[in-house]
Amino acid sequence: MRRKTREEYIEIICLLEKQEGRAQTGRIAEAIDVKPPSVTSMLQKLEQEGLIIYEPYVGARLAPAGERMARDLWMRHRTFADLLELLGVKREVAEIDACEFEHHVSPETLDRLRLFLEYLSESPDGRRCLEAFERFQEQR
Repeated sequence: MRRKTREEYIEIICLLEKQEGRAQTGRIAEAIDVKPPSVTSMLQKLEQEGLIIYEPYVGARLAPAGERMARDLWMRHRTFADLLELLGVKREVAEIDACEFEHHVSPETLDRLRLFLEYLSESPDGRRCLEAFERFQEQR
């Protein structure tokens, strides 16, 4: 089993907090397939970094810095998922792949991808490019 990143913890804490009001250690462990002691250790680290507010036996919720990180991760995810869907990748696959990409991209690359997506969706030339690409895919 691979080690979970702090970003993955922030994402799951955000999700559980929205669903249940707080992210309990057991629920986090279950959601990301790690042992509860590993979760506790990471929650303590995230609290020291100012990303979460953690209460033992109660759970965790995002601090303002953690909320900002979660928003940034969501934007990274959406950028990749949207790009992959534009390329014709099925939504389910695009969502899974975006989860991998979002953690391994520089801010510069992400900014360029967002700009490119904007160009494709908002400019007449970009829309023509997408239409030509769809025809190209159909011919293959």
